[in-house]
Amino acid sequence: MDIVRVIDELVCTRRVPGLGSASLRVVRSAQGVVSVATDAVGAPIGCWVFATTGSAARLAMPNPTCITDLTICGILDGWDEEDAASSQTKEQCAAGTGPAAGKG
Repeated sequence: MDIVRVIDELVCTRRVPGLGSASLRVVRSAQGVVSVATDAVGAPIGCWVFATTGSAARLAMPNPTCITDLTICGILDGWDEEDAASSQTKEQCAAGTGPAAGKG
């Protein structure tokens, strides 16, 4: 599993059938690598999350036949990273509230 930060949502109206209607998030690792992850927990933009890869990513989705190799599995409540300053507080991330709540 990896710790990454949600930096944006991704809206994609044309998809392969195996992706279904899974919510998509753009995430960035602490090393700066940007990826797209399916979001099984409704993580708001700005929050630090943990994500799993490979076959575990499919199994983490409500529908285990979803075509994914990176899935957000949880929102971190107390992650302190030097560049973790954001417009959302840790409480907003945990509660799913704040500027990005309700999107996706």
